[in-house]
Amino acid sequence: MSSLIRSPLFLVLALWAAGLGAAAQFAKIVVIFPELQAHYGQTGAASGYLVSLISFVGMALGLVAGVIAIQIGLRRLLIIGLSLGALISAWQSTIPGFEMMMLSRFFEGLSHLAIVVSAPTLISQFATQRHQGAALTLWGTFFGVAFAVVAIAAPPLVDAHGLGSLAFLHAFYMAGFALLVSLVLPTYDRTAAPAWPSLGEIARRHLTVYASPFIAAPALGWLFYTLTFVSLLAILPAMVDPSQRAMVTAAMPLASIASSLTLGTWLLRRLQAVQVILIGFALAICLALALIALGVSAWLAIALFASLGLVQGASFAAVPQLNPGLPERALANGGLAQMGNIGNGLGTPMALAILTLGSGLGLPLFLIISYAAAIATHLALGRMRKASPGV
Repeated sequence: MSSLIRSPLFLVLALWAAGLGAAAQFAKIVVIFPELQAHYGQTGAASGYLVSLISFVGMALGLVAGVIAIQIGLRRLLIIGLSLGALISAWQSTIPGFEMMMLSRFFEGLSHLAIVVSAPTLISQFATQRHQGAALTLWGTFFGVAFAVVAIAAPPLVDAHGLGSLAFLHAFYMAGFALLVSLVLPTYDRTAAPAWPSLGEIARRHLTVYASPFIAAPALGWLFYTLTFVSLLAILPAMVDPSQRAMVTAAMPLASIASSLTLGTWLLRRLQAVQVILIGFALAICLALALIALGVSAWLAIALFASLGLVQGASFAAVPQLNPGLPERALANGGLAQMGNIGNGLGTPMALAILTLGSGLGLPLFLIISYAAAIATHLALGRMRKASPGV
């Protein structure tokens, strides 16, 4: 039993399951958002910050979390993130006043960042070289899987036990995984960490990271992925035949997960991660062109998400391929968190603004421009890497 729980497979699955808890920090609010709005009454547009405040924290502090991981260690940062998340959800289960709930979401953003920076970096450390791509592809599914599980479990749970029950169950889950990872993740003798950087040094670190074609590449490509992914989830179902709307809403994220775990894993065994990312974006451009020619349909929407699934897993797999050192991987995953939150925060308002222009070409052109920019960015960074001996 001891050898089983210390095996790379068990450790990877435990870290992925911990990531489901981080994704559920979004899902537990989104899935019952109408009920929360009804409970809090006349909060107006401010209620939207119950969802987005975590993203704002990630926009500002994503890379800072990578710096903290270097200072205190990945294992410790993960345990802190899970423990803090458990405490916050336990408090949220009491359904505090609106202002206190908003404050709790800010601190939950810190917990979320700690997990999404440390867990994939640890996965890249524990997975064997042969299975690293598959392990990080699995990690890339954590958001979609968590949303699907919460969407199924939340309605009967809340109906039976009240509005706070979902947060209470989430607190129990997070506490359980904080205990599990503290028991199963190996500890290492760490050399003394460097002195804590000043605010000026952190600002310079941002410039250094995003100037590096090795550390920055996964994050900069991820920006264009997240710019469209969440916005398409929100917008495309309303554009298909009403009789197919429910099916499309469920099938789009599932198609992304399925293509990532099947075709994406197969391609990562044969190609470099950045090449798989480029294939995914190129297929997405072709499907966006099909949207112009044929209009929005259920199966085109699902196929578009299947192509984006290749980008999903390969972006995480690119981190260890481009960055052999754990400090660089931690910074790269911090960059992924930061760019992902920026994309999530900006994408839906941009897409909705384009739709208000009334042209059927607007949304497909937005997709084509975004994905072409992603390809151009990756190709430019690839040329920089060839010209540079290292990070």
